[in-house]
Amino acid sequence: MVDYSKLPHQHILCIDMKSFYASCSAVMLGLDPLDSYVVVAGNHDREGSVVLAASPKMKKEFGIKTGSRLFEVPDDPRIHIVEPKMATYLRVSTEITRLLYRYVPKEAIHVYSVDESFIKIDGTRYLWGDAYTIAEKIRDEIQRQFQLPCAIGIGPNMLLAKLALDLEAKQSGIAYWSYRDVPEKLWPITPLHRMWGIGKRLEKRLNGLGIFSVGQLAHYDLATLEGKFGIIGNQLYYHAWGVDLSEIGAPIMDGQISFGKSQILLRDYKKEEEIRRVILEMSEEVARRARSHEMAGRTISLGIGYSYEEMGGGFYRSKTIDRPTNITMDVYRVCLELFYNHYDGRTVRQISISISNVVPDRWMQLDLFEPDRWKKRELGYTMDRIRYRFGSTSLLRAVSYAEGGTERIRAKLVGGHKA
Repeated sequence: MVDYSKLPHQHILCIDMKSFYASCSAVMLGLDPLDSYVVVAGNHDREGSVVLAASPKMKKEFGIKTGSRLFEVPDDPRIHIVEPKMATYLRVSTEITRLLYRYVPKEAIHVYSVDESFIKIDGTRYLWGDAYTIAEKIRDEIQRQFQLPCAIGIGPNMLLAKLALDLEAKQSGIAYWSYRDVPEKLWPITPLHRMWGIGKRLEKRLNGLGIFSVGQLAHYDLATLEGKFGIIGNQLYYHAWGVDLSEIGAPIMDGQISFGKSQILLRDYKKEEEIRRVILEMSEEVARRARSHEMAGRTISLGIGYSYEEMGGGFYRSKTIDRPTNITMDVYRVCLELFYNHYDGRTVRQISISISNVVPDRWMQLDLFEPDRWKKRELGYTMDRIRYRFGSTSLLRAVSYAEGGTERIRAKLVGGHKA
């Protein structure tokens, strides 16, 4: 049992802009985001292009959502198919954050993503009213100023605010979850991946323990969970009770830090040589992201997605190495090993790479058989400093200029899409 009286009772709002990209595009077209049919897709020339966002009516009436393919969009004159305007979306997101500054100081705001933010409103009651009143004021002001709809979850901590948003407010508009609501609202949740922080793979492992609902997770033996999952098992247990001690700006799920990159390729890649070039480019970017946080990782993962023209599918595999690394060629060699062990020769359309199981990059174990390893590490940091000062394309590998290279094209994009 958890003694909630000893836990923090804060007032946290989790604000989510509904179908943000599609809603912004609808407003730019002079349409009502909640009463229009808008689809945002990256490349209109390819029927297999991925849908980046869809308005609420598209989701409800046609089943088109983020991740759908362009060929799935019905031929209906009411539907507007538009290209992404990433620079505009980012500007609007920034202006929405500035609007929040009117209610709380900057340090009380955590921008979780381009369309979602947490704000801590403790101490503002005498200025703006209670938490629900403040949520209504923010929702109405965003609607009035930007013509954009939003949903808001309210809770005593970041986790419950996020769960209130995902599991109730996205349908009702505003929802408040307290610790008292945990048994009634949180524990019945099933399947487990509906709870924020539990993905499909983790859900499968929990199912293997006989855990199929959040309530079962909350009443499972804590020592067994810690033995199976380590610190994540401890967090899963207490999150199932609605307990979260993280502060605004801290990650809700500590211990799940990783650095990765995923991209849907601009065309189908059939030649292994071209696929290797993209894997090297992405290994460089993932290693750079790890270095930018002065971290190194032992587990390297590679995901390959096949073209829909060849029935889709693919694989996602990981390998844990002896020494943590953020050296580009180390990441590349492991990815190539995973690629050749599992690739079946089909056309590739999507690639993802990540480094996890990370530790601070404060020291390096020297190796008599690799005496220049320290130089390779320092070379990576030196290249990063050059790119930071002169731009991301100031220093590129030769593969980026060869057939199949993507880095030069993607450097001109914002968020992987047209600005």
